[in-house]
Amino acid sequence: MANDPGWGNRNNEGPPDLDEVMRQFSQKINAFFGRKPQPAGSPEDKPSVAVFPILGLILLVWIATGFYIVDQGSRGVVLRFGKHVETTMPGPRWHMPFPIESVTVVNMEQVRTIEIGYRSADGSAGRSKELHESLMLTDDENIIDLQFAVQYNLKNVEDALFNNRSAEEAVRGIAETAIREVVGKSKLDFALYEGRDEVAINTKKLMQDVLDRYKTGINVVSITMQNAQPPEQVQAAFEDAVKAKQDLERQKNEGQAYANDVIPKARGTASRLLQEAAGYKLRVENEAQGNVSRFNQILVQYQHAPEVTRQRMYLDAQEQIMSSVSKVIVDQKNSNSLLYLPLDKLMAATGANAPASAAATQPATVVPSTPNVDVNADSRVRDSSRSRDRDSR
Repeated sequence: MANDPGWGNRNNEGPPDLDEVMRQFSQKINAFFGRKPQPAGSPEDKPSVAVFPILGLILLVWIATGFYIVDQGSRGVVLRFGKHVETTMPGPRWHMPFPIESVTVVNMEQVRTIEIGYRSADGSAGRSKELHESLMLTDDENIIDLQFAVQYNLKNVEDALFNNRSAEEAVRGIAETAIREVVGKSKLDFALYEGRDEVAINTKKLMQDVLDRYKTGINVVSITMQNAQPPEQVQAAFEDAVKAKQDLERQKNEGQAYANDVIPKARGTASRLLQEAAGYKLRVENEAQGNVSRFNQILVQYQHAPEVTRQRMYLDAQEQIMSSVSKVIVDQKNSNSLLYLPLDKLMAATGANAPASAAATQPATVVPSTPNVDVNADSRVRDSSRSRDRDSR
């Protein structure tokens, strides 16, 4: 303002003379291009015609600065004097150049990651623990060291830019709150082993509800459990408890396997015994029914001929008894000597001589003539003699 006499003159209360301003501007342009300044009032002191193309070029450059391109998956937020006026979609766009309007291109699909309970070291595979974030209390009053990562992107650009001062800090705080609430309602073993996936799912749902309630414009993509373990101070005792539980489960499995092996065998044995008992029952019943039927038949015959039936029954009994023994001792009547009959040797000799005699007599067979014999009379005589012998005894 000190170099501008028109604006800095306090005695002149009106606006500066436009011709004077153009003259000074023309002198500066001429000096820039190496032309000597002309005295005031001379014809050469008038503004040069070359000033207007330069001004036009500057105007074109200023207008060209308003062009911008919004990439796929991004949104352009246009601000006019700091106030949001529109959100542009992907493609080539134009806005009124600075300082009237400004644009901020925001990537909506970029996945950002927040680490809770640990921090990855830059340039190395190790990471440092953040115990004030990872230590939390379970429902059974145990402490667990839980580390996880939250991945998120944006779903509403206006809410993400104008309703949040720091999206990362908002996600971190809500993630800690949600995980502590979910773990506080879970048992230690559930959070460490079989329920890790369920804890992650419930935490994601709770986080999304809170973020939507505060209109943050943030979408939680996934929650990844990195590490879940008891605190280092009780790690050894916890490992012993885990080994004991594993031994218990192993013994249960072995007992179950033994039961699966023994029970089918016992059931098979029981089924076999039941079938054998049923068969034995059926056999005994059939034998009893057969004996009853045979006894009834014998009774009928006995009623018709008692003596003959009694003798026949006696002979059948003797035949059955003699067929199962190999030695017979006969006590002769009215004598003290015993008669020994080696039936086993006689049967063996008879069996050896039978094939030879059969082979000798095979070419021709002679049947001798026999006189007519009353077979029934002979049998009656034998029966009567046997009856007398029994009576005499």
